[in-house]
Amino acid sequence: MRLELLTQRPHGDAHTTPILFVHGAWCAAWCWADHFLPYFAAHGYAAHALSLRGHGGSEGRERLRWTSTAEYVADVEQAARQLGGAPVMVGHSMGGFVLQHYLGRHNVPAAVLLASASHRGLSWPLALGVARRHPRCLLSVLITLDTYPLVATPELAQELLLSAQLPRSLAAGCQERLQDELLRAFLEMLVGPRPKPGRVRTPVLVLAAGDDRVVSPAEMHGLAHAHRADIAVVPDSAHAVMLDPACQDAADTILAWLERLGMS
Repeated sequence: MRLELLTQRPHGDAHTTPILFVHGAWCAAWCWADHFLPYFAAHGYAAHALSLRGHGGSEGRERLRWTSTAEYVADVEQAARQLGGAPVMVGHSMGGFVLQHYLGRHNVPAAVLLASASHRGLSWPLALGVARRHPRCLLSVLITLDTYPLVATPELAQELLLSAQLPRSLAAGCQERLQDELLRAFLEMLVGPRPKPGRVRTPVLVLAAGDDRVVSPAEMHGLAHAHRADIAVVPDSAHAVMLDPACQDAADTILAWLERLGMS
């Protein structure tokens, strides 16, 4: 499988451990490129962002309708092998759910679950709330099996993913880069196989977004408890933290946590 991997390397000496970023729904590796890749490269890390199959420049778009969480886990395994050593991993939203499955089978130096789907999957209240607010969007999703209608306009994308403080022109620019996300991924997070936090031996940071309209604070605290993880909150961030005005706070928090683990 040919997978897109965006890379930014430090100009000077690099840490022996790289960082691998895994995106969430409707996104691809591009979402890490503006802020997180250059930030961590500037702090000495070889920073890599993966596009899961069917996303961005990776193969598999024609099979996206049938792609499973297990196949996304295989993509993370392939990317980690390409890097030549176990990386620090950061998974956002759906990517955090994929990463939790990966961590049940592999040890890495450290992992960050950033505004991640819970180990219990997506919450039914979220799904029902979207259905009540946007019944026409939901009907389109059910007909096409594609969840893109939920983020098909800047207004919808901003309501679900992006900060209300983000200027509309910037929100429109982000929305233009979003892509199809087929319903199977969401169904598996609602009713599919669950990660097994009890198997994880990796140090984990759960990093929640204070203004998240996808994942609740209670879910984030439950996720941290299940993984025996540290937890921190980016107070004013919406769900798409890496595209948020508060992304600097999130990056600073991750770097400080890695330094506390002795990875500076």
